[in-house]
Amino acid sequence: MQKYKKSFKKPYFCVTLAHIRAGSRKLAPQSPSENMARTFILRRIMAQALAAIVALAAGARGVTRVNSIGYLPDDIKAAVYLGPKHASPADITLTDKTGNAFRPDSVTAEVSWQPGEEASRIYFSSVTTPGEYSLTVADAEPVAVYIGSDAYARGLHELPLQYLRQQRCGYNPVHDALCHQNDGHMVLAGDLDGWHFDVRGGWHDASDYLQYLTTSANTVYQLLFAYRQNPAVWGDSHDAAGRSGSNGVPDILDEARWGLEWMLRMNPRDGLYLNQIADDRDHRYVGAPQNDSTDYGWGPGGARPVYPCSSAPYGLKNNKNRSTGQASSVAKFASSFGLGAEIFRALDPAFADTLEARSHKAYLHAEAHPGACQTAPCNSPYFYEEDNWTDDLELAAMARFRATADTALLARAAALARMEPTTPWLGADTARHYQWYPFLNLGHYELARTDSPGHAEFVSLLRDGVRKVAERGARDPFRIGIPFVWCSNNFAVAFVTQAMLYRDLTGDSTFREAETAIRDWLFGVNPWGQTMIIGAAPASPKDPHSAMTDMEVNGRPGLEYLAGGLVDGPVYRTIFSALQGVHLRHDDAFADHQQGRAVYHDDFSDYSTNEPTMDGTASLTYLLGRLAAQR
Repeated sequence: MQKYKKSFKKPYFCVTLAHIRAGSRKLAPQSPSENMARTFILRRIMAQALAAIVALAAGARGVTRVNSIGYLPDDIKAAVYLGPKHASPADITLTDKTGNAFRPDSVTAEVSWQPGEEASRIYFSSVTTPGEYSLTVADAEPVAVYIGSDAYARGLHELPLQYLRQQRCGYNPVHDALCHQNDGHMVLAGDLDGWHFDVRGGWHDASDYLQYLTTSANTVYQLLFAYRQNPAVWGDSHDAAGRSGSNGVPDILDEARWGLEWMLRMNPRDGLYLNQIADDRDHRYVGAPQNDSTDYGWGPGGARPVYPCSSAPYGLKNNKNRSTGQASSVAKFASSFGLGAEIFRALDPAFADTLEARSHKAYLHAEAHPGACQTAPCNSPYFYEEDNWTDDLELAAMARFRATADTALLARAAALARMEPTTPWLGADTARHYQWYPFLNLGHYELARTDSPGHAEFVSLLRDGVRKVAERGARDPFRIGIPFVWCSNNFAVAFVTQAMLYRDLTGDSTFREAETAIRDWLFGVNPWGQTMIIGAAPASPKDPHSAMTDMEVNGRPGLEYLAGGLVDGPVYRTIFSALQGVHLRHDDAFADHQQGRAVYHDDFSDYSTNEPTMDGTASLTYLLGRLAAQR
C-alpha cells in the first residue's frame, strides 16, 4: 500500500466530543487519498488491538510504570502494573541496594486501561529512606526507583530554559545566527496596512516559526511567576543573548526579559497592540530559522505579516476567526508588563518604569475592549480558539492592584473572577484547541493570597477546580482526570500547578494523590512509560516533531538542543484516527499500549502527541522550581 506523507506542520484544530463519540465523522470534506489514508490508520489500529489481546492471551509479560525522575520522601508514592492479571502483595518487592526488601503498603485492583489487560495500583509511601531501589512486580522486568529530597533538585528545573533558548527568534543562540530580520508589515490594520514596525525578537511558537502574542505573553508570565515564587533555586550560566556564560542575572529572568522586550515592540504606539507574526503559509518551509525562505508577498525570506489585535472576526483570505474583543490579548500585555515591573524593579529601575507605564495603559485598553481576540487563519481554517477573556482581565487587574494598592482594582478582579469561577476545561471531557486559555487562572491565586476579608471565596474557587479533576480521575488506574485533547500535557501541568498552589495556601492535603499522580503521569507513570519532557530521562521523546530533530548543529544532534521541551502528550484514539494523511515513520514502540482511551507515539510524524511547545514548556518552570525548592 502506498504511504501517505503528511506535510511537516500541524493544522491547528482539536476534535470535539462529537468526534470522540463518533469517530467515523469527518472534520472536513476529504479527498480520495485522505480517505484511503484514514482507512489505513483505522485498519492498523484494529490490527494492533487484536495483536495486543492475542499477545496477552499467549502469556505476554506485564510492565511496571514508575516516576523515572524519583519520589520525594513525603510523597504519596505509587506505581502502576499493567499485565494479564491483577498483582497481589505477594507478587511485589521493593529492594534497596543493600538487599533489604519491603512489601507494598497496599495494592488496588483497578479498572483496566485497555482490553485484555488488568491494572494494579501499588502504594509504597511508607518507604521514606533516601536511596536507589528496585521494584519487582509479578512477571514484569524490575524497574529502578529513586527516593530522595533532591529528586527534582539536580538541574531538571533549568532544562526548560534550554528549550526556550533554541526557540528564540531575531537572534538564535543555538545557530548563532540572525533570523527573521525584516519583521514585519501590517495586514488587516485599516489605515496602517503595509506599514512596517520592527517586531524582531521573541520566540517561535512551537515547531514552526509563527509567533503569537497570546502564547508568548503567557510564557513570559509563567517565567516571571516561577522566579517570584522560588527565586533561590534559579541559576546563572547564560548571558542575556542566551549564550554560555553568566551575566549576574538568573537565566530565567534573562529569558523572561527576552520576551518582554519583544512584547514592547508588539505595542509600538499607544493604543496599538499586535497579536501575531506570520500565518499558516509558514508551513511550506522546514529547516533552520535563519534560512527561512517563505514568501509572504515581499520576496522569499522577506518581511512577514503582522496582525493587530482585533475586536471583530478576521482572516487574510476566506477563513475567519471568531474574535469578539481585544481584552484576552491586551490584558496579557498588562499582566506580564506588571509582573515584569515588579520583578525587575531592583535589577533595572528604568526598564521597570517602562513596563509599569505600559502595563497601566494596556489595562485601560483591555477594559475598554472586552472580549476574546483569536489568532488569524489564512489558507487553512485553523487557529487558536481562545473564547474566554475575563480570566486575563482578572489577572491584569491584580497586577495593577499590586502596583497601586487601589482597592477598586481588587474589587474589579473579584467581580471578574465570579464571571468564570473555574476554568471551563477543569473536569471536562474535551475542549477546542486552546479554547480555554491560559489553562491555569493565576488571577484566582493572586486573589486568594491577599489578606482581604473575601479571600476565602477565591481559595474555594481554586479548590473547586482541583476537585473536579480529582473526581474525574478517581476511577482511572493512573488517576488521570484531564481531557485527552491536543496539548493534554499542558492541561496536566496546569492542574498540578493549581493543586500545589491550593495546598500551599491552605495546608489541605485532600487532593494530594491527584496532584502527585498527574505529576507522576508526566514522568513515566502512564501506559507508555514515557517521560514527557525531552531529555529529562532515558525514556523520553527521541523523535519529536521539530525541525531540529533531524538537524546537526555544531557537530551535535539537534535533539540535544530540544532538551527540556514538553511535548503535546496523548490524545484520544479517535482524534488520532481522524488526522488526515498521517503515517508513522518507524515502527510503533508502544504498539502494545495503544488500545486505551488515548494514544501516544514517539514519532516525528505524529504532530498531535509528540510536538514540543513554547508555552507548555514554560509552564513547567513553576512546577519544577517548586519541587526543586523542597530539597
